[in-house]
Amino acid sequence: MGRAILSGLLAPGVEVQGGIRVTNRSAAKAADLDGTAGVTAFATDDDPEANRKAVSGAAIVLVAVKPAMVPDLLDEIADALDDGAIVVSVAAGVTVSTFEKHLPASVSVIRSMPNTPAVVGRAVTGLSAGTRSSAEELALVRSLFETVGTVVEVPESQLDALSTISGSGPAYVYLLIEALTEAAVQKGFTAEQAAELVNGTFAGAAELLVRSGETPTDLRIQVTSPKGTTERALAVLQEADLPELFGRATDAALARARELAAG
Repeated sequence: MGRAILSGLLAPGVEVQGGIRVTNRSAAKAADLDGTAGVTAFATDDDPEANRKAVSGAAIVLVAVKPAMVPDLLDEIADALDDGAIVVSVAAGVTVSTFEKHLPASVSVIRSMPNTPAVVGRAVTGLSAGTRSSAEELALVRSLFETVGTVVEVPESQLDALSTISGSGPAYVYLLIEALTEAAVQKGFTAEQAAELVNGTFAGAAELLVRSGETPTDLRIQVTSPKGTTERALAVLQEADLPELFGRATDAALARARELAAG
């Protein structure tokens, strides 16, 4: 996720004042960013002080590591952070209270949940304020994530649920694309033809939804002629009770988020 956000921040037309510092565990991953304008990369395998150097003097610090790694990382960097720094969580399931417990009172915490389309500037990011963050700090972090897409502000109590929709959502879409592509192949199309048919259909349908201003229901009805082929296909899909299926899927994701939050 951190790499996705970085890709968006490095996109043409996006300006980040003061530059970006990034840490990776391995020198090889850090080397991938060598020569990238405005980016300084550190490797913790080469320099045990890398994380502390990266956060020193930073106005905004994004923590995008595996949830289990968060407490130790926060303890490591806590006294290297400047007073007034804003620490932004990009770690699924890790609460604001966990961050605030491990960081000085002079540091604000904001929790975020972006998704991978940040790479192409089309992320949907959920943001939740911490108990020590101000409206101005939340607005600043919002402006950062708006460089890679749109932002929805929610209370922290809703952020895990949001993650099951927009955070995990791209994977649901890709799964549907995989399934329809396989159906196309089974009907005699080559893999290349199937990909062109399905990928183009999903991209076009999404763009039409955005540009038309109409609801998905309105657009579905427009495609579905009475007693036609689409109506027959939709009848089969509706037998699967997709709303119930997606409800169970997102419930499972939410349960896992709560497990992560509980440690």
